[in-house]
Amino acid sequence: MALEIERKFLVNTAIWRRPEGGVRMRQGYVATKDGTTVRVRIAGERAYLTLKDHAVVITRHEFEYEIPLSDAETLLDTMCVKPQIDKVRYRIPAAEPGLFWEVDEFLGDNASLVTAEIELPSEDTPFTKPIWLGADVTDDHRYKNNNLANAPYSTWGAGEGRQRSM
Repeated sequence: MALEIERKFLVNTAIWRRPEGGVRMRQGYVATKDGTTVRVRIAGERAYLTLKDHAVVITRHEFEYEIPLSDAETLLDTMCVKPQIDKVRYRIPAAEPGLFWEVDEFLGDNASLVTAEIELPSEDTPFTKPIWLGADVTDDHRYKNNNLANAPYSTWGAGEGRQRSM
């Protein structure tokens, strides 16, 4: 059984410096209900179908399967809701061996939003926070990608907690 244990943070873009080698991603959602999602993602020249259930604390089941690129393009064009997520992902080694930060720089309707996620082997795994990390938004469902597709960052008002670079 595949489990995803993940923490998510805003990135302080005044400090963070974009590294080389990001991967452009386009992703959309076939279905979302009660925290369960079916996602189609193109990452560079590879494509994936991912199923996730509702998170309990910061843990949830995640099943990801590589699919043909042409299938993903068709699914995104015909079956996924619009708008879709467009972003560049940077994979940065964490201070702890074997852990990585995935920094997403959003484009399109979510432009100016930059988040960082770290996947952990257990909920109580300690990790070092880089100086460029901002607020912990793990529990703020607005920052989940499927919610950003339904309510893009560009539509948030100042009263909704919209935070640009810190």
